[in-house]
Order: sequence, then C-alpha cells, then structure tokens
Amino acid sequence: MSRPGGERSIERRVRRVATRLGLHLMIADKPDQLVRAHGGYMLREAETMRIVFGNKDYPYCADIDEIEAFLEGLQRTSRSPR
Repeated sequence: MSRPGGERSIERRVRRVATRLGLHLMIADKPDQLVRAHGGYMLREAETMRIVFGNKDYPYCADIDEIEAFLEGLQRTSRSPR
C-alpha cells in the first residue's frame, strides 16, 4: 500500500485515531527477531489496560497496516446506525 509520509507520520496518524477510540498504540521498544520479521504493534484499551489487538500469536505481532485496518473497522461500526 502506497501512502504519503514516512513510517513515523503513519504511526502518529494511527495513534491519533486510536486515542479518539479510547485505545493506546503500543510499539515494541526492544523487538526480538520474531517481532522484527513481522509486527511491532499492539492496541490496548486506555481504561482497562486490556490488550485488544496485536497479541494473538506473540506480543506485538501486528504490523501498522493491520492496526490501521482494525481501527477503520471500529470506526465503521461506531458510525453505523443502530
């Protein structure tokens, strides 16, 4: 996927969206080989500190595109009429 801006600017945008939805974007500080190969991100609920995405197979297993897609899905469901 081609997007304007570098990785840090994408992270900032994703972090802003996550914050609006009551989530924290977590980034692996010291990634091991597995995390470096694929992933490096998790989402955590701000209120409960519960991990909601990015820890299925191992901690920080989601990449930034997966995080972005997850957040877009949350935004769509929050906007849909009930």
